[in-house]
Amino acid sequence: MEPAGDPEAGAEAARDDGEPRVKKRRLLCAEFASVANCDPAVAQCFLAENDWEMERALNSYFEPCVEESPPESRPRTPCRPEAYVDLSNEDTTDSTCSKITSSENIQQEDGSMFSLITWNIDGLDLNNLQERARGVCSYLTLYSPDVICLQEVIPPYYSYLKKRASNYEIITGREEGYFTAIMLKKSRVKLKSQEIIPFPSTKMMRNLLCVHVSVSGNELYLMTSHLESTRGHAKERINQLKVVLKKMQEAPETATVIFAGDTNLRDQEVTRCGGLPNNILDVWEFLGKPEHCQFTWDTQMNSNLGIPATCKLRFDRIFFRAAAEEGHIIPRSMDLLGLEKLDCGRFPSDHWGLLCSLDIIL
Repeated sequence: MEPAGDPEAGAEAARDDGEPRVKKRRLLCAEFASVANCDPAVAQCFLAENDWEMERALNSYFEPCVEESPPESRPRTPCRPEAYVDLSNEDTTDSTCSKITSSENIQQEDGSMFSLITWNIDGLDLNNLQERARGVCSYLTLYSPDVICLQEVIPPYYSYLKKRASNYEIITGREEGYFTAIMLKKSRVKLKSQEIIPFPSTKMMRNLLCVHVSVSGNELYLMTSHLESTRGHAKERINQLKVVLKKMQEAPETATVIFAGDTNLRDQEVTRCGGLPNNILDVWEFLGKPEHCQFTWDTQMNSNLGIPATCKLRFDRIFFRAAAEEGHIIPRSMDLLGLEKLDCGRFPSDHWGLLCSLDIIL
């Protein structure tokens, strides 16, 4: 679909004026947002994913597609987000918007179990964002995990989480655009330090967020990331995976290390990377490759993107490195979250969330 007008005129003018690159990109974002009638954070995402080429980015925005799908399978109706939503202003006093607190019948905090949720919450899709955010928070309330790793968070979603999840400490990978976040339950997880590892060659504002914590006397290093998207960026994605694995191996041997995030990985890419190191395991594989939670991005079941073609991928993964003294923390189970449609007729995200439970040997 070709948008009306000449969207590259503004970019050309900026180049002629010799403006610094940062200012040029701000102008591009403003122009994209004006043409597409979208939030600047969304504009920044599409421009970054398309090498800051305005026409490519606009075409990608107005004709979203699954890279694995044939051209004839692409949706033909524009996918325009609704007006910008300030989630932080939403009333949270009713029963469906209660704060995220522990549930007595879900988890006994006796120190024998550790739970984690990782979820790409698709904050860049502004359609039904309020209801989808409430849907995500309902799952977080239900399971009350010790740690939550989120990807594709945007500033209003972050503000909403801070308001809803006052019993969690939230650490973010950045403050603008879209970013990752790690949420730590204050009653169970004690933060010792945090670190952001940049991906020098990323074109999509991606990085690795790391926190050092203690849980029930156990030392843990927790990590999350949103690795480079789309098949065309496989080389950069593999390089980013190598950074993740290197960082996991560099953690002190006395600590358990867990990475949980949206890897965008295909199995063959892990093979091309040389596979996982001997001391790092893929939790889904360790648990016997349970079929019920194999695919976290499934266009056959999840209709949020409106894509008719079927595409099933295991984008969201959890990697685990045990402490040198084995047996302190052991992965026990994994399940998918977000499988039910909301009243708006959509799912909380285009990704399913992953809930992982681990046993702590006292």
